[in-house]
Amino acid sequence: MATGSNLSFVLNKPNDVEFKDKPVPKLKSQREVLVAVNYTGICGSDVHYWVHGSIGPFVVKDPMVLGHESAGTVVEVGSEVKTLKVGDRVALEPGYPCRHCIQCLSGHYNLCPEMALAATPPYDGTLTGYWNAPADFCYKLPENVSLQEGALIEPLAVGVHVVRQAHVSPGQSVVVMGAGPVGLLCAAVARAFGATKVVQVDIIQSKLDFALGFGATHAYLSQRVSPEENARNIIAMADLGAGADVVIDASGAEPSIQACVHTVRVGGSYVQAGMGKDNITFPIAALCIKEVTARGSFRYGSGDYKLAIELVAAGKIDVKKLVDGVVPFSEAEVAFKKVKEGKVIKILIAGPNEKDVVSTFEEQPKAEEAKVEEKAEEPKAAVTPIAQAQVGEVKAEEPKEEVKAEEPAAEAPKEEVKAEEPKMEAPAAEAPKEEPKADPPVAEAPKEEVKAEEAKPEEKSTYGHGGGCC
Repeated sequence: MATGSNLSFVLNKPNDVEFKDKPVPKLKSQREVLVAVNYTGICGSDVHYWVHGSIGPFVVKDPMVLGHESAGTVVEVGSEVKTLKVGDRVALEPGYPCRHCIQCLSGHYNLCPEMALAATPPYDGTLTGYWNAPADFCYKLPENVSLQEGALIEPLAVGVHVVRQAHVSPGQSVVVMGAGPVGLLCAAVARAFGATKVVQVDIIQSKLDFALGFGATHAYLSQRVSPEENARNIIAMADLGAGADVVIDASGAEPSIQACVHTVRVGGSYVQAGMGKDNITFPIAALCIKEVTARGSFRYGSGDYKLAIELVAAGKIDVKKLVDGVVPFSEAEVAFKKVKEGKVIKILIAGPNEKDVVSTFEEQPKAEEAKVEEKAEEPKAAVTPIAQAQVGEVKAEEPKEEVKAEEPAAEAPKEEVKAEEPKMEAPAAEAPKEEPKADPPVAEAPKEEVKAEEAKPEEKSTYGHGGGCC
């Protein structure tokens, strides 16, 4: 039975949150359980609602409890529940389908038009003391998986779904655009599925440094050049031959999406996981000529949570590495600010009934340190390329992108200079212009020369970074 507080972190309107004591929820069915929430992670969508009050057609009209990446302890079970008992520790899958529509009956419940997803208007989220849920959407954690790791099963399940959509198999090469939480997890899952080469791409060197110690075998720092040239650089750097077997975009950024199509091999697979602008310029001719199999990916479906837990339990993926710190419930808004500023990969908020929680957040976390070192390391990056992108997921990159506002700013001017690339038409002028452009690239100059003959088709496309979140 519930014995503690049901204090909740409530969004009233954009940038207006408060702590409210709400009634402890009652079981609506004898197949439900009541869970005391122990830990909750912050997703990019949570931050987006906090800042803007809406995502697409989903608008916060009434006060809404935030949060949906949670794990907790069962405190009450309905009489018809056979799989869980009081005291079981569980990861919460936070979306509940109708179970009766064509999508649900065909096993694709994540596409149910009546999905009730936590912290998506008009439904409350899990940053609260107690949460009731259908028992079959609560996954018991093995003894060797902690409750903090349990709170990271939700984003890991997203990565599992993406990689399953791509049908990654042993021995394949995989390129992941974006090194936000979901991009990092996609790379780790691809590696766990047996991919022998996993290339992480991003515009931030520090993210790539982390990626190489997490799931990636190679890293590429995206250059301010055309998507076609970045694709050629990625293929050459990782020795991908005719291209990657699978390319995943976890950034939602238009240039990254374009580069995906130029990076994948003929007959390969491309999965779009990141969400960015509704409409973009897309290299459709390349997609058709290569006969690429393209798929979307949305949330998680049947079996994804179960497999995510098994990957953590078996030690295949160490999600603890993503956590920069834990804060008490009273510091929930502080945690949101840290995420918005791009100061963390993941930060966990302890439930309101967790006792003696002391903030373990480091004042100078990975993402921030990296930013300081970035300028000094840039030359190295060009020689040993490391990644580009960010991660779309309406999910967690948005905050990081905002902090990186300086990146795009610096980019725009560079793009314009690049756009005049008459070097392409006048090879003679090319060498001088290329040298100032890339101090580090002794490797880039040759690449430009090779490009000279292909310049015309590429002249149109300039490479700029933007969009998406992880």
